[in-house]
Amino acid sequence: MALGPGSLENISARIERLPLTGWQTKARLIVGTATFFDAFDALAIAYALPILIKEFSLSAGQIGLVISIGFFGQLIGALLSGFLAEKIGRLRMTVYTILLFSITSFLVASSWSLGSLLFFRFIQGVGLGGEVPLAASYINEITKAQRRGRFVLLYELIFSFGLMAVAIISYFLIPTLGWRWIFIIGGIPAVLTLFMRRVLPESPRWLAGVGRAKEADETMTFIENQVRARIQGDLPEPEPAPLKQERRLTSFRELFQGMYRKRTFVVWSIWFTSYLAFYGVSTWVPSIFKSVFNLSVEQSLLYGLILIAAGVLSAVVCALTIDTIGRKAWITGSMLLGAICFIILWLIGAKTATQVLVWTSLGYAWVAVVTMSVYLYTPEMYPTRMRALGTSLASAWLRLSSIIGPTYVGFILTKSSVEYVFLGFGVVSLIGAVIFGLAGIESKGKSLEELSP
Repeated sequence: MALGPGSLENISARIERLPLTGWQTKARLIVGTATFFDAFDALAIAYALPILIKEFSLSAGQIGLVISIGFFGQLIGALLSGFLAEKIGRLRMTVYTILLFSITSFLVASSWSLGSLLFFRFIQGVGLGGEVPLAASYINEITKAQRRGRFVLLYELIFSFGLMAVAIISYFLIPTLGWRWIFIIGGIPAVLTLFMRRVLPESPRWLAGVGRAKEADETMTFIENQVRARIQGDLPEPEPAPLKQERRLTSFRELFQGMYRKRTFVVWSIWFTSYLAFYGVSTWVPSIFKSVFNLSVEQSLLYGLILIAAGVLSAVVCALTIDTIGRKAWITGSMLLGAICFIILWLIGAKTATQVLVWTSLGYAWVAVVTMSVYLYTPEMYPTRMRALGTSLASAWLRLSSIIGPTYVGFILTKSSVEYVFLGFGVVSLIGAVIFGLAGIESKGKSLEELSP
């Protein structure tokens, strides 16, 4: 078996010998900037809605449609981007998705009716749905096994900060300047694509996996030179060894064959259940405070900010400890505790805004840990030949659940009382905890090639 300079064995060994330096941090921050605005744009509609409800005279059902249409676009984006990234590269497709969601953010800001808003949000969603799973695959592939959990999750924290940023900016901006400025700000990352491709190299693991050995070797040499300049010294010799990964083309069917059948079922289940609760709560809570409890727009936005802050805090704790505690314990335990919080809120009747704020913040904080961790865990479950495809298709379940969650809330608020909203989220979170607890595997401390032959 050839272990030449651009082989997957050689590239993997050269990545595993690299110390973590400022170069990897720079790459994480550049890609993370796009992910920050992906989160910003994805949740911006939740904070615009208290104003949009009045401006466009929206019913509860129409509110659910405005939320869900963006996630439907994200579903399409997630399905398409994975296939394309396996063909043309992780970084190139990431740039394309950033351009799409940035430009259409300006178009959303120009919406003049419910119909135009729905159309532009759908197109924007296509870009939003593609960027995050591709970026997660890219970051995983340039990172070595040791402390990979902490490194990747500190990158994923940027998504949480994007959610918190839109909550903070909305609180100060929307009551004074209106909802359109949130989406104008969301178009900023278009500028990022002007130099992103010049600064960052393509994934060397992907290049090696598709047989572009010379480019893989050149890209890896570029990365090594960047690292050497920062440590001002030599790197240890790589120790390539034959890998179990097979050389063959990406195949959709392989996701459902052999060991990957069970893995695909587990990751799809945890993506669906965690994000149904996550986006169902985060997109609707500001509107629930206003429409159910008759709070002011300012108070509703403030409570929404508290909710997001709770999620950021829990995500920081997870990022710092996941390489010690492990993926399985964090994901299973967080889903279980989130379920308990939502079910408690149902049991006490969700009678006051304070009750809803306290228990949804706690439940959301636990579920937010899982929605961040799946971007680490899922790429670990698949080999290079189908990592972007597997991650993107798994994230499609995020988009499907994000369509169902807000629509479910709108239906319940139309037909019944608010406490049943949280019963549904509690049951779904419990199902996710049971499935992952029984069938999930631990992946900490292992190289990507070791985990996925």
